[in-house]
Amino acid sequence: MADKGRILDEFIALTGYHRKHAIRVLGSSTAKPALRSSRSRLYDEAVREALVLLWEASDRICGKRLKPLLPILLPALEKHGHMYLDGGVRERLLAASAATIDRLLASRRATAQSRRKPRLPRPTY
Repeated sequence: MADKGRILDEFIALTGYHRKHAIRVLGSSTAKPALRSSRSRLYDEAVREALVLLWEASDRICGKRLKPLLPILLPALEKHGHMYLDGGVRERLLAASAATIDRLLASRRATAQSRRKPRLPRPTY
């Protein structure tokens, strides 16, 4: 620790840097950051497409309300021939949390056009 302090003092004397700035400069490394381990996505495109279909069928409700509706809506759509899911896709779809559902639908929600009419300004009296 004492050696590090002496090195820092010498560096400050040579460069004229403020002490905290010198600590930051010396502490930063030029090495590339470690790559994150690449694991396969749990919710792939098949889950996303099935979720979009269920979301559209439920009139585009939020993930928090869609989550409890999935076990009811999914068998109904399969029964009437609107959807066919693999067992793995079905399990992952039912296991997704409300926040994950919202994340998976975020890109579609941003591009989807709203069905609601724009609000008109209230008349002033």
